[in-house]
Amino acid sequence: MKTNYRNSLWLTGMLLAAFSASAQTSVSDKKADNEGIRHNYDIVHNENGNRTERIQTELNNRIYKIEFVNEKMTSLFVDGEKIAPADWHNYNEAIATIRREMKEQARRNAEQAKRNAEQAVRNQQQAKLNAEQEVRNQEQVKRNAEQARLNASQNAVNAEQAVRNQAQALANEDQAKRNEEQVARNKEQAKRNAEQAQQNELQAKKNAEQARANEQMMKDITEDLVTDKIIPDSSGLREMKLNKFGMSVNGVKQPEAIFRKYKEKYSKFFDGNFSYSRDGVIRGSGD
Repeated sequence: MKTNYRNSLWLTGMLLAAFSASAQTSVSDKKADNEGIRHNYDIVHNENGNRTERIQTELNNRIYKIEFVNEKMTSLFVDGEKIAPADWHNYNEAIATIRREMKEQARRNAEQAKRNAEQAVRNQQQAKLNAEQEVRNQEQVKRNAEQARLNASQNAVNAEQAVRNQAQALANEDQAKRNEEQVARNKEQAKRNAEQAQQNELQAKKNAEQARANEQMMKDITEDLVTDKIIPDSSGLREMKLNKFGMSVNGVKQPEAIFRKYKEKYSKFFDGNFSYSRDGVIRGSGD
């Protein structure tokens, strides 16, 4: 048996009073029909090859209960009272309205069923998309877990590096202190170097003056040696030595008189030992 529920509307209230029973309706029939007047329905089913439709609905504040077999009305109740077939024509307009509303409701229900079916297809498609997304989400969860593991490993490496960095920072701080001390020493050394440079400059001036004096002295000595015929000319002096034991020129020891003459004349330069060679090296008090 196939059953079709066309209308699922509910009555919004209960009937406040029951109408008087018709003379043609028995008390037992009225009681039986009043049991179901709280609900609206339109039920269609087949029984033994016959199409049976049972309707219960409210119209103009009255409850109608109607039965059709093969589209032919077979019973009618109004507010729980059974209406005799002879009086059915009094309800033709109401029944036509009810059938029209039921058909309209059936049409709307069919349209809604179509929309529901389309929505069901969309829901299935969305469910498929959701399932695919869930797979991607699970894969992402796995990737996130792996990334978390890698992050934890990296954090451990970073912690070790932080310890090394701290140790290096302490070493750098100590080195910076030593560098600062070295800068102070370098500054002090630079000061001493500057003072030494000044002394060197003064000494260089003295050396230059001494070199000029030595050059003039050797020129004078050479002229005296040429005059005294000890050497033939100014280029003849190769070597000369003078000390407390005597004087020699080009390896030849000179007489005592020559020794005293030169020592007295050039006593400023002959204080102690004095020697000269052609390479220009002079040793002695003028050195």
